[in-house]
Amino acid sequence: MSAHAPAHPRPKRWWTPTKEAAQYAPPVPLGGPYFGWPLLVLLALAALGGALIVWRFAAGLGATTALNDGYPWGLWIAFDVVTGTALACGGYAIAILCYVLNRGKYHPLVRPAILTSAFGYSIAALFVMLDVGRPWLIWKVPLFFWHWNRHSVLLEVALCIMGYAIVSWIEISPAFFERMMHSKRPTIRAVGERGLSLVQGFLLWIVALGVLLPMMHQSSLGSLLLLSGPRLDPLWNTPLLPLLFLISCVGMGFGATVLESVLSSWLLEHEPKRPMLSSLGRAMVPVVGVYLAIRIGDLVRRDQLGALFALDGASILSLVELALFVLGAGLLVTERQRADLGNLFRAAIVLLVAGALYRFDVFLVAFRPGSHWHYFPSVTEILITVGLVAAEIAGYVLLIRFFPILSAGRHAAPAR
Repeated sequence: MSAHAPAHPRPKRWWTPTKEAAQYAPPVPLGGPYFGWPLLVLLALAALGGALIVWRFAAGLGATTALNDGYPWGLWIAFDVVTGTALACGGYAIAILCYVLNRGKYHPLVRPAILTSAFGYSIAALFVMLDVGRPWLIWKVPLFFWHWNRHSVLLEVALCIMGYAIVSWIEISPAFFERMMHSKRPTIRAVGERGLSLVQGFLLWIVALGVLLPMMHQSSLGSLLLLSGPRLDPLWNTPLLPLLFLISCVGMGFGATVLESVLSSWLLEHEPKRPMLSSLGRAMVPVVGVYLAIRIGDLVRRDQLGALFALDGASILSLVELALFVLGAGLLVTERQRADLGNLFRAAIVLLVAGALYRFDVFLVAFRPGSHWHYFPSVTEILITVGLVAAEIAGYVLLIRFFPILSAGRHAAPAR
């Protein structure tokens, strides 16, 4: 760090800081070895995915995917966009807790959660480009507003994903400007100071957009499947799909935040935020409870309990989904369970799998265009998905090593 680096300016706060948050030192770059063998493996997978993306653009969808007229979207939408954006909702969920509900004690979790959202939504936007027939025209979607179909749910989803990807990177940009402020070059330091001041001046409105946009498009993802009518299995076909998608993404966002925090503390050997994660685990239980109450109540209201226990393929999938949600919440009921870091990790995994399975089922498995249509992702689809997920993980690791994203841990205790 440069001896001439200025002190950090006092941030403009619209949230109330707490003693819990004040116990943690400000975020710092983690440093350490940047290119160990795990990262090199991730970068190799990302390079393979990048090469196959070039082939997809050169050869077209027909030659590189298993999509057809019955299944116009497949793995790239069902997993990488619909499920991937929900997994990336940690920034959205933590922003609601910290800024909307004024739970300032969660503030040390904001930056890593926002970084996860930024990567997740950027990858989702790229997959949208991969999945459309003429991706070179996608730039017209946000700009040619006079051609918009204002009744299109898909248009809202596209605009919100693009918008939130941009908003997330603006939200995380103070970390980049703070790093620039410690540069030995006066010009870079000046850019960092000016950029940080500018972003902080608009951060309230940026955070407000960061809460609004995911709320709009996560519910719209549910609305999108309402258009499929009888092609969606009755166990999932409900007018409450938008609400169920929205509530489940909040639970998945909490789970992703816990998972990221526990994994980073284990793999990167820094102090886990046990009390904060335990409190976050407590917040996950009512969210899952509300989701289960609405989901089961809707099945009862629509007289689908018989179908739920028919023990056919759709029934078993639905029962597995519900069982995973119950199991995940059950692992977080008591204070003792939430204080166990390993148990928190297991609960987060179970709830993320439950939410992912629900979304994957709705968009792909429970969608049945007819017995003469079949779909299973091609090798290219799978490898591109693996490559871009690897790129996301590698990018996250590199950024937390170079930039102040993660808290340095607790302040040292005062000398006696």
